[in-house]
Amino acid sequence: MYFKDRFHLTKDQNRRFAKMNFTNLVYTNARFEDINTTLSQTQTIMDGLGVDGVSIDNINTLVQIKRGWEFITNNDSEISLNLEKQINTIVTKNDSLSSGESRTEQARVNIGSNKVFKLDDVIIDEENKFLKSLMASDISATEISLRLMYHNMRSQLFGNGNKCTATLIANKYMIDNGAGLINVPLNLWPKWNELISTYYKTGHLDEILEWSYKNIIQGVNL
Repeated sequence: MYFKDRFHLTKDQNRRFAKMNFTNLVYTNARFEDINTTLSQTQTIMDGLGVDGVSIDNINTLVQIKRGWEFITNNDSEISLNLEKQINTIVTKNDSLSSGESRTEQARVNIGSNKVFKLDDVIIDEENKFLKSLMASDISATEISLRLMYHNMRSQLFGNGNKCTATLIANKYMIDNGAGLINVPLNLWPKWNELISTYYKTGHLDEILEWSYKNIIQGVNL
């Protein structure tokens, strides 16, 4: 299947579209960190106010996710591993002692039913080669972004905040190329979790790639 770009915006138009949707983007991305605030609570926190029943730690994490979106929306740098590290530094500022540093220890990911996916070591040279090859691929910006996002989620490049970081770097490329945004609506969260777990276990990208192309690419036709 050829995953052509579904939306065709200028970079500035895509930036404005992202900024108009910051609250919803932060609201959904917060689920990666097991934060279950409502949309209105998320907006209140993004406005700089506290919310009863939401811990200071969760408030701080939401604020950093918002800052991550602000960073990628206004940044003109090309996609690089260093840029991914900068994003991770922002989103894990209050949650990790190794914020922005590549993972150096073996790690495991719980994929449900008491099953664990064991992660390979992060090899920086290999990650740079992957990134260089992907960026040079003769495929759409949308497909590049999805492949980058899912590779980074499965590779777990950092000690914490990997899903958020992977989503942000992928959206940076989407915005730069006017291709819209990648965002998983909460009503599709159960199916997405099922697909990402299968991808972790098998390393086979086709199913989640095709589903994501059909369901989680958002934009406007002008």
